[in-house]
Amino acid sequence: MSIIVKPIITEKITKEGEVFNRFGFVVDRNANKVQIKKAVEAAYGVTVVGVNTMNVRPDRTTKYTKSGLISGKTNAYKKAVVQVQEGETIDFYNNI
Repeated sequence: MSIIVKPIITEKITKEGEVFNRFGFVVDRNANKVQIKKAVEAAYGVTVVGVNTMNVRPDRTTKYTKSGLISGKTNAYKKAVVQVQEGETIDFYNNI
């Protein structure tokens, strides 16, 4: 079971990475903060200072079409914002 699913690369998280050394990840829904900290330290070789987690709820949508109502939803996931030690950084673009 992989704890880290994928990194989050948005404008807000990128700015927090530059200013506060915080990086975002989509993680397994059953993972706790200690497991996330160990997984990030092992994968990227950095020292993690703090971990904040949040469960993102699914967004529900309804579309009105010629054939009638179509309803759908996005998937729910767990997001982790990890703060690394001062002077260290995580480079997501090095292996592209």
